[in-house]
Amino acid sequence: MGGLNNMKFLVLIGDGMGDYPRDDLGGKTVLEAADTPGMDWIAKNGRGGMMRTIPESMHPGSDVANMEILGYDTTRAFTGRAVFEALSMGHTLRRKDVAFRVNIVTLRNGRMEDYSAGHITSQEGAELMKLLDEKLGTEKLRFYPGVSYRNLLLWEDGSDAVDTTPPHDIIGQEYGPYLPKGDGAVELNAIMEQSRIILADALINRKREASGKYPANAVWLWGQGKSLGLETIEERFGITGGVISAVDLIKGIGIAAGLKPVFVPGATGYIDTNYRGKMEAALTTLKDRDFVYVHVEAPDEAGHSGDPAIKLKAIEDFDREVVSPLVEAAQSRSDLAVLVTCDHRTPLVKRTHTREPVPFAWWGPGVQSDGMETFSENAAGNGAMQNIEGHDLLNLFIGDFKPV
Repeated sequence: MGGLNNMKFLVLIGDGMGDYPRDDLGGKTVLEAADTPGMDWIAKNGRGGMMRTIPESMHPGSDVANMEILGYDTTRAFTGRAVFEALSMGHTLRRKDVAFRVNIVTLRNGRMEDYSAGHITSQEGAELMKLLDEKLGTEKLRFYPGVSYRNLLLWEDGSDAVDTTPPHDIIGQEYGPYLPKGDGAVELNAIMEQSRIILADALINRKREASGKYPANAVWLWGQGKSLGLETIEERFGITGGVISAVDLIKGIGIAAGLKPVFVPGATGYIDTNYRGKMEAALTTLKDRDFVYVHVEAPDEAGHSGDPAIKLKAIEDFDREVVSPLVEAAQSRSDLAVLVTCDHRTPLVKRTHTREPVPFAWWGPGVQSDGMETFSENAAGNGAMQNIEGHDLLNLFIGDFKPV
């Protein structure tokens, strides 16, 4: 292996790290307040700036943002996030199939109380998906388990023209105005209503409520998409790659981009994830591949929680356990370039994704510092690259190391 003059590339994503200044942090963002020596080293010694990962016409989500970072113009290539989750779970979508994300949620008093049913375990989620498939599944409608609250529905001959809303966008709000609308909405709303009846009597929920946990008392359908074909990383750059993430969405985007999914035991997609395992898997993958996309979900989940202490910890854990060791490894090599960024902001005050630009920085052999001192939303304004479109980032990063 080893295209582009035998260079190898690491892309490190701290999902949702970006935020807004906070009074309780002395006017700093969480990223500015966090102790992040690894990211700061890349910023100070490398090149960086600010980029837009969410086109104006697109919803600010991790699906759009990560596709953009991997070099795809989502205004042309995006059909819906659930298709990537289906790919990650090993499903090949037929031409008539529509995939939907199935969130296991907590609804109470007419409101979306929690978009993840308190981060329900994968085992509990799988049991509930099995129950729903037994009760509601047909030859054309099938439920499949994923990771934690993130699951899947495949609907043959379904509609992808229906209007749906991500549940994390309406935390604490009345959910009625955000139920599916348009073509296919009748069927989806019926499934969601029936799920409430079925799950209310599930043994898992009786146990959860008895122990004071959020009840997993409904499913929420959204993120619909159909099959698609993307030009792979290898076809575009002549290099092979892998993707490391606990999240089916990111693994699925990676698979669509031709990246090999790498399994890491203990990777949960939350603050208890196996950070060190992801770092070690990245170095192992680089032995026979040229490009590794390492995604850590924890800062985003912390942003959705609205808890600044959890988000600060998630960012610092990401830097200490993933970024810093990989920076140290890169410094000892002459063939490795490292890029760090976040896919979008998940401000604590909003508890959902927003579309403002995000910071990025990279370092590799021969790269000269361009004026950034630390890695943050404000410091990135001093970088040489400003107003970068997300789908141009990978071309710029890899292009910096092409042989002359």
